[in-house]
Formats: sequence, C-alpha cells, structure tokens
Amino acid sequence: MKNAEKDRFIVSVKVGPKGQITIPKEAREMFDIKEGDTLMVMGDSKRGLAIMKADAFYSLMEAEK
Repeated sequence: MKNAEKDRFIVSVKVGPKGQITIPKEAREMFDIKEGDTLMVMGDSKRGLAIMKADAFYSLMEAEK
C-alpha cells in the first residue's frame, strides 16, 4: 500500500473467481468497515466505480434534500 498522506492511499486488489475483492485492512480501518456492514457500489461507465458504507450514503442523500 502506498501512503501519499495519512488520510489517503492507493492500492491494487485482484478480482477473484466469484467476482469478489478484498478491501485492504487500512481501508477498512480508515472507513470503519466491519464484518456485516452493507456497502453501496456505484458505477458510471465513464468515471468508474465508487464504494461507500450504506449508512454514509443514506446520510448524504438526506443532506441533499
């Protein structure tokens, strides 16, 4: 894992045979992702993929109203 700053990083992960990836420990700790959490996977064909915790996503959507 390359740490550019203490609140940012970049890492590569491999997609397994079932289409699964492992979220690196540093990312799970940074974003407080625990076993059983629900994540939102959002995609845009031009901009790529984004992943965030579902509770943070729903809070963001409420704030946009």
